[in-house]
Amino acid sequence: MRKVSVITVNFNQPSVTEALLDSVISDSYFRRMEVIVTDNGSKNSPINLWNAKYPNITFIHSEQNLGFAGGNNLAIQAAKGEYLFLVNNDTEFTPGLVEQLVSTLDANPGVGIISPKIRFFHQPDMIQYAGFTPMNYSTCRNKCIGEFEKDSGQYDHTTGPTGYIHGAAMMVRREALDKAGLMSENFFLYYEEIDWCERIKRAGFGVWVDPAALIYHKESVSVGKTSPLKEYFMNRNRILFIRRNAPFFSKILFSLHFSLLVVPRNILTYLARKRPVLTIYLFKAIWWNLTHSKNSQDTGYPLNKIT
Repeated sequence: MRKVSVITVNFNQPSVTEALLDSVISDSYFRRMEVIVTDNGSKNSPINLWNAKYPNITFIHSEQNLGFAGGNNLAIQAAKGEYLFLVNNDTEFTPGLVEQLVSTLDANPGVGIISPKIRFFHQPDMIQYAGFTPMNYSTCRNKCIGEFEKDSGQYDHTTGPTGYIHGAAMMVRREALDKAGLMSENFFLYYEEIDWCERIKRAGFGVWVDPAALIYHKESVSVGKTSPLKEYFMNRNRILFIRRNAPFFSKILFSLHFSLLVVPRNILTYLARKRPVLTIYLFKAIWWNLTHSKNSQDTGYPLNKIT
C-alpha cells in the first residue's frame, strides 16, 4: 500500500486542529500515513502539548506566518509519502477517505492531483464542492459544481477530470509535485492551489475530483467572510492569477472586466453592507499589481495584523 503524507497547517486554532487530528487517527489508513502539522507562527505555539498528546505525529514550528502555501510547503519538504494529502485544519475525515483517493490515483497514473467531495460540516447533507468548471480567463470566474445542493449521491459516479481541485483537501502525486514544483508562496492566501493546478496541467498531469471520497469542511473558521484580509487577498490574487496564467488577449479582456464591472460593483456592495473601509483594501490590491512583478514575495499586507 502507498505511503501517504497527511499535511495540515495550524494558525492560532489548536482546538480546531486537534479535531482534525482525532479524525485522522481514527482513519483505517492511519498506519500507512505520516501526519505532519506546521504551526504557522501561532502566538502561543501548542507544539509542546501536542508532542505529548500525539506522539505519532510530526510537528514543525515556523516562527512567522508563511501563509497557506508557505506553511504547506514547509511540511511538504519534510514529507516522505508517495502521495501527499494536504487538508485544511478545519476539515474532518470520514471513513475510507484516504483509501478511496489512493485507489483512484493508483488506477490512474496520469492524474497528478485530486480532491474528494466536500460537504459543509455544520450542514452535513449539503455539498460545498464536487468539482469546478474550467476558468474563464476573461473574467477569472468559474463555477463550483454541486455547491449548496443537498447530497443525494448525484455526483458519486462522476469521478474524473475537473477544472480545479479544492484547496481544503487535495492529494498530489509525488511525481507531479517534483515536476510542477511547490505552491507559489507569493499568493500567501487564496488562489495558490488554482495556480498550482495550472502548473500541474502544464507538467502533463490530470486534475481530478473523486466524489466517492468525502471530507467535511468548517468553512470560514480561518478568515472572516468580509474581513479586510480576505477582501485584499481575494482581489489581489485574482488579478495575480490572471497575470501568471492567462493568454495575452484574455488579460486585456479581464482588465476591462475588472475595471468597469468588478470595481464599481464591489464598492457598491461595501457601501450597502456599511463596510466602506473595504474599498481601501480593494484599491490596495489593485495598486500592488500595478507596482509589483508577478513573482514578487512582498505581500503588500501588514502580516503583524493577521491574528
